[in-house]
Amino acid sequence: MPSPNILDAALTRLDEAARHVQIDSDVLEKLKYPRETMKVRLLIRMDDGSRKSFLAWRCRYDDTRGPTKGGIRFHPDSTVEEVETLAFWMTVKCAVTNLPYGGGKGAVQVDPKALSKAELERLSRAYVQAFAGIIGPDRDIPAPDVYTNAMIMGWMADEYASIQGEAAPAVITGKPIALGGSVGREDATARGGFYLTCHLTERLGLPTEGLRVAVQGFGNAGQHVARLFRSIGAKIVAVSDSGGAVHAASGLDLDALLAAKAAGQSVVQAEHGGEVIAADDLIGVDCDVLAPSAMEDMIHDGNAASVRAKVVLELANGPITPEGDRILADKGVVVLPDILANAGGVTVSYFEWVQNRQGYYWTLDEVQSRLKTIIETEGDAVWSIAEDKGVTLRTAAYIHALGRLAAAIEAHGTQQFFAS
Repeated sequence: MPSPNILDAALTRLDEAARHVQIDSDVLEKLKYPRETMKVRLLIRMDDGSRKSFLAWRCRYDDTRGPTKGGIRFHPDSTVEEVETLAFWMTVKCAVTNLPYGGGKGAVQVDPKALSKAELERLSRAYVQAFAGIIGPDRDIPAPDVYTNAMIMGWMADEYASIQGEAAPAVITGKPIALGGSVGREDATARGGFYLTCHLTERLGLPTEGLRVAVQGFGNAGQHVARLFRSIGAKIVAVSDSGGAVHAASGLDLDALLAAKAAGQSVVQAEHGGEVIAADDLIGVDCDVLAPSAMEDMIHDGNAASVRAKVVLELANGPITPEGDRILADKGVVVLPDILANAGGVTVSYFEWVQNRQGYYWTLDEVQSRLKTIIETEGDAVWSIAEDKGVTLRTAAYIHALGRLAAAIEAHGTQQFFAS
């Protein structure tokens, strides 16, 4: 479960970035707190005829640069602090990639694995019923997140259309393609991180052949990033999920691992060609790239010293604590920060929103080419800031985002403007 002060920890990174740029105090004051957070109880009818309630939230953190954007997760350990922190990160992420969005996030405190498919649909529709006044194509646009998927987004978009009395596909992204989704959305989070790593390979000092990759968390992003790295000849030397971890220095049988996940099994049940290790031990596996792809705070002051990777590719949101960051920096481990490395998901969600509004849909090549251009362009910008100011890539990414956020906030007038 995320710590209660997770938002405070996230804001320390904003404060660090602010020390390297000249901005008005109004900017930091506006970004310290979420614009609005709504909490509700979703009451649904269970299959046995009983009624059960689930705690749910939606946060719109900042909308200075446009409507808020962010996923909805179904997780038993979700908290309001987590939701607000994720919405803050999304605010920064959209600024890093120069998308015309602010940041939002939503969650339901539920174990979706304990629900039937019909109960899951009722819960998804109940979420939209509760938050229909907050979301909207020009106000707040949800998307999938942990334990939610395209079908759930389709149910939510349909419920919103029923409430509004008209089709409104742009209200939700990450939908099934048949319901207005975009090609290329399914692997977008992983693909963005993959593009970034490949683009910076030489600057990161990574080998061009025989790259060794360890993936912590083998859900959607983890599986796709493993596939993508294998496509360029990399060896997947370790993967983990909630059931444990497996390791093989010579490379695992990725097809067997993917087949096990498709069958609803853990990676430890696959004919993987390696050894079973403790899930926590994956962090210390000898590799070139470590890709944490699960939840927050997975690398911290208790295990960061054991990291042996040259590069950490953050596909999860907030997988490294500030204390863990400092330890990795002291060790010379380069972190490709989440607000850039996993921005492929929101970028292709933006593409889906644009296509929905235009009523004109792009090819897969167009989607992937535009994603690659954005990730590489912003990756170069962040790298240049890091070199120029002598800071980590994470701090550089926050500086990059803060510049764009400050320009938008200051355009409304600051204390200096009004005092003069």
